[in-house]
Amino acid sequence: MGTIGASLTEAAIRDINSRWRAPYDGSLKSAPDTYLPRALPDSCKNRLEETRKAIRPHQRELQASQQFSVLLIFQALDAAGKDGVIREVFEDLDPANVNIAAFKAPTEEELRHDFLWRTSKMLPRRGEFAVFNRSYYEEVLTVRVHPEFLNGQYAGLAPDPESLWPQRYRAIREHEFHLATANTLILKFWLNVSPARQAQRFLERLDTPEKRWKFSMGDIRESNFRAQYDEALMHMLNETSRPWAPWFCVPADDRWYCRWQIADIIQQAMAALPMSFPEAEDIPEEKAQEVRQLLKSRTRDL
Repeated sequence: MGTIGASLTEAAIRDINSRWRAPYDGSLKSAPDTYLPRALPDSCKNRLEETRKAIRPHQRELQASQQFSVLLIFQALDAAGKDGVIREVFEDLDPANVNIAAFKAPTEEELRHDFLWRTSKMLPRRGEFAVFNRSYYEEVLTVRVHPEFLNGQYAGLAPDPESLWPQRYRAIREHEFHLATANTLILKFWLNVSPARQAQRFLERLDTPEKRWKFSMGDIRESNFRAQYDEALMHMLNETSRPWAPWFCVPADDRWYCRWQIADIIQQAMAALPMSFPEAEDIPEEKAQEVRQLLKSRTRDL
């Protein structure tokens, strides 16, 4: 297929109108720090509902044509709202061709493989969505902040972290380009939550009985590494936001705005894919009339 697939998905991505797209040229000097738009639109929840409706026909076309697959990757700090985005954006869509995979800490079996192995098993087939709640990007975010985790990934001496990150970025770029050339539309979302809003949501979890199960002291400890995560995020965006697999850093302090913006990006990309329904079976009119009469006879008792 060469680069035909990449050119088709890149064209769809190029048509997306969003201010939250990360640059492709590695020009970021710091992590994005926009957590709310300058002017918050009215009725973001209603806008989300309308956008979901607009995605549905494209989902049916994706499933019927089996020309493309869609990979959506969600990354964020704790309490940024990934679960809510995935729930709300896909609430009204047909679950038949939507596969959601949440990646937690790797298992012992997963640690014995390369860092792309466990997510590769969950990649979408043509005609399907795959939604990754966290992904292989943990390996250049959390592991970069906590390089001691490398000790569990390598037998004997772990590689020097500073030489490892460029290798992993390159592996990710090549992996995603390979997927794009196979007609996979790749959209990646960073939910950008402010330290203050994150703290507020932690407090809600602590003080609200029905949310208390979400509260974790580990999340509180991890929030103390915000500066290190911001630096790792900057490098990740610079090294892996590309025309065939862009990052969108969406402000996440307002939940409904964030959900609507992500749905809108997905809808725009889906609308721009050159999909078409398969040709219908050619049935002579005489035969069609015969089948029509047969089917009508079976509906008499309705």
